[in-house]
Amino acid sequence: MSPLGSRERTVLIETARTALRNAVERHYPPLSPPVLASLTEPAGAFVTLRRGGELRGCVGQIEAAEPLASVVAHAAESAGLHDPRFPPVAAGEIASLEIEISVLSPLQTIRPEEIEIGKHGLVVSQGKSRGVLLPQVAVEHGLNAERFLEETCRKGGLGRNAWKLPETRIQGFTAEIFSTATDSGGPNSGENAGRPAERAKN
Repeated sequence: MSPLGSRERTVLIETARTALRNAVERHYPPLSPPVLASLTEPAGAFVTLRRGGELRGCVGQIEAAEPLASVVAHAAESAGLHDPRFPPVAAGEIASLEIEISVLSPLQTIRPEEIEIGKHGLVVSQGKSRGVLLPQVAVEHGLNAERFLEETCRKGGLGRNAWKLPETRIQGFTAEIFSTATDSGGPNSGENAGRPAERAKN
């Protein structure tokens, strides 16, 4: 899809925060995302929650048939309540959470030598096992392309060198990233992308 404007990014941030608040405070029925034409297009996305700079939850979809606004709303709820690495977000935490949204490009097969750190997220799959890491993971942890591949394999429960095997599929993607910490959130392709087609955790 086309790059998002400041209005679309602001609406998505508010959609994520409202969906999270509704879920935590059990205000149902769930949020109906606002209708902006660009946000009704299907797209994969991830919502990352941080508190005091520390990860507090991250869930999303790599590919989706749902409108982008709906994907963001569902991902925000799941990041707050259903990331098994963390206890559910409490109502008193919501105001202090940084919300980061990554809108993903379609997956494409990528060769190891084509991987650009800071630009590409990775999906490494073998049979029913699949590991996914967003682009910013490599940047934040100072990984080179080989280490990034190894960590993506490990994320999927595969051996660290599984990416070298002929039966392993390597795919890459980019992301448009924005957050509550970056005002309206300018496009930041290649910093935070990539997750599985089903709900996945960072």
